[in-house]
Amino acid sequence: MSTAGKGLILVVEDDHSIADVLRLYLSRAGYGVHVEHDGSGALTQVATLRPALVLLDVGLPEVDGVEVCRRMRARDDWTPVIFVTARDDEVDRVLGLELGADDYVTKPFSPRELVSRVAAVLRRSSGSVDTASIDIGGVRLEPGTRVVTVDGRGVDLTATEFDLLAALMRRPGIVFTREQLLSTVWGAAAYGQSRTVDVHVAQLRAKLGVDSPIRTHRGVGYSAVRQ
Repeated sequence: MSTAGKGLILVVEDDHSIADVLRLYLSRAGYGVHVEHDGSGALTQVATLRPALVLLDVGLPEVDGVEVCRRMRARDDWTPVIFVTARDDEVDRVLGLELGADDYVTKPFSPRELVSRVAAVLRRSSGSVDTASIDIGGVRLEPGTRVVTVDGRGVDLTATEFDLLAALMRRPGIVFTREQLLSTVWGAAAYGQSRTVDVHVAQLRAKLGVDSPIRTHRGVGYSAVRQ
């Protein structure tokens, strides 16, 4: 295990050559890196090391990456997760996002782009300088502490879900296109993945329940509206 100032990244990858490349590029970027090659080891080290982020291969032996993420979320562990996989189809992307993954990268990938995505997810999960709380109906969003409550009850959101909700709630009544939300929340690397926005909106609505302020504008995008 290597440690560095930007935080520890847990790389879970059964292909040793890919794991070595990821270790090299992440270390050069200033991150600490710990590598596991199977899902069972990953679950143990997530609990032990408390990494800043998990780079999680989907196609792991025995306990696969999807099950690792499912078990993490089931025990209320919302460590940011980026799935890395060779399965480049919408079904897998949607499944990963529904489990609470923060991003999704398909093989083959550029190591530099992957490091950029790690940095972007960590920025989203690290907090915001805007600390004024925002209230719409029964939903309160507190940017400083990254806490969301519905009628006083805490709601567990991923870093990406939080930032998507914040983008909408900061400008109530404004309709954002999917492309605008992709640029604001995910960055240019997610360009063209409009289905990603739809999945995250569906997840937010499920978590916020009937108090969800998010409205769909068919053929255009989404907005947050006051009840």
